[in-house]
Formats: sequence, C-alpha cells, structure tokens
Amino acid sequence: MIAAVERRFRTLKVPHRLEWLSHNGTAYIARQTAQVAAALGIDLLFTPVRSPQSNSMSEAFVKTLKRDYASTVILPDAETILTLLPEWIDGYCEVDPHSGLKFRSPREFLRLSA
Repeated sequence: MIAAVERRFRTLKVPHRLEWLSHNGTAYIARQTAQVAAALGIDLLFTPVRSPQSNSMSEAFVKTLKRDYASTVILPDAETILTLLPEWIDGYCEVDPHSGLKFRSPREFLRLSA
C-alpha cells in the first residue's frame, strides 16, 4: 500500500479521498493494515463476507480492461498505463455495451433506470 501511494502520488499521503477495496483476508483486516491506511489517508473497504459475487465482479472488470483496452496498445511503463486508465474506465462505463445490462453501457443503464 505504501509503495503504491509513493509511486502514484510521489508522497506518503494521498491528496484526496481514496478507497482501497479488498476481500476480508487476514492481512487486509489486520490492525496494522488499518493503521498504515489511516496514515496514508486511505479508507479501507471490504467485500461482503462469503460473497463470491463481489470478487467475481471485480475480476471480470479487470479481465475486460486487459482484454479490450490494455491488449490493444503498447504499454512501455506504469506511467503510460496510469495515463490511459481514466480513458479506459470511461469507455467501459459510458460507451461499451454490457450484455447483463441489455446491451447498454453502465451509465446509460443507470440514466434510463432513474
């Protein structure tokens, strides 16, 4: 967690609210982990206990980003990935149709459901 914050923000404190989502493994729920997260300015969030659906959704999201976005460009370093990631996530949420949402993007589905 410390290394990720240092690499991303070049400091030991996040500049804005940041959430770290993980499962309920021993290392993630340990008091020391919570203390480090608090010192870094990170809010810890956990998937529901005994909820494989939560893990499946996050793994599917990562798999889709790798397959549909990361595999289509040359990625020489982490900086390039971090630069492209917001555009990929926006495309995933705003443009790409999802079969589970009647072939609408997530944002389109939410707008039509409201």
